[in-house]
Amino acid sequence: MQLKLTKPICFFDLETTGINVAKDRIVEISILKVFPNGNKESKTWLVNPEMEIPAEVIAVHGISNEKVANEPTFKELSKEIYQMIKDSDLGGFNSDRFDIPLLAEEMLRAEVDFDMKHTVSVDVQTIFHKMEKRTLGAAYKFYCDKDLEGAHSAEADTMATYEVLLSQLDRYPELENNIKKLSEFTTRKQSLDFAGFIGVDKNDNPTFAFGKHKGKTVDEVLEKEPGYFGWILNADFPLYTKKVLTQLKLSKLNNKLS
Repeated sequence: MQLKLTKPICFFDLETTGINVAKDRIVEISILKVFPNGNKESKTWLVNPEMEIPAEVIAVHGISNEKVANEPTFKELSKEIYQMIKDSDLGGFNSDRFDIPLLAEEMLRAEVDFDMKHTVSVDVQTIFHKMEKRTLGAAYKFYCDKDLEGAHSAEADTMATYEVLLSQLDRYPELENNIKKLSEFTTRKQSLDFAGFIGVDKNDNPTFAFGKHKGKTVDEVLEKEPGYFGWILNADFPLYTKKVLTQLKLSKLNNKLS
């Protein structure tokens, strides 16, 4: 089985300091880039997160503070990583809810204008959960009949995710070997930001998906309560959420001026 691609796709996995998308940092990133002709390119980086890695997290992935103390920071690596992924779609295991949002935060902190406007993502975990409802280790055993050696190593998890997707396509004829269709299948709910704070209604109008204005359109809220925009920008929301909201506000302003 070979993926039918019209552009490259980068499967990737992160090991991090924790699970808070807005506050935690990457300590390891591995990328497997698959090209339409079947060629592959892979790269793994250890990253100095510039913060303490908690002991309970080290117990999971085995990456200690000492191991990354002399490694480059994400900002130092950001341009190299971005060059590898910028022309590609993205794939991963639980990537839509964690890896892509956290990668976006790191890119924006490094002042790289990361955007998903022309990129689709395939979350292999969602296919697995919809079809079998298990974990990556179980998925690897179930689909590939192999034990996942080195689980919680970014490189091992990345390679396993890619192999699981190929096996899923072999096993389920109803899955179309098309990255856009796989992205649609793995999307849990439509939102304009990764964290799900800004969604869309049935008429495709951007809406707030949280708090006191949940379900109301962004235009309506910013018109009646302009201070809400400033509150979000100054509060502890993900950078990508703030970026999307700023784009919506600027778009509305430009429409008024034109």
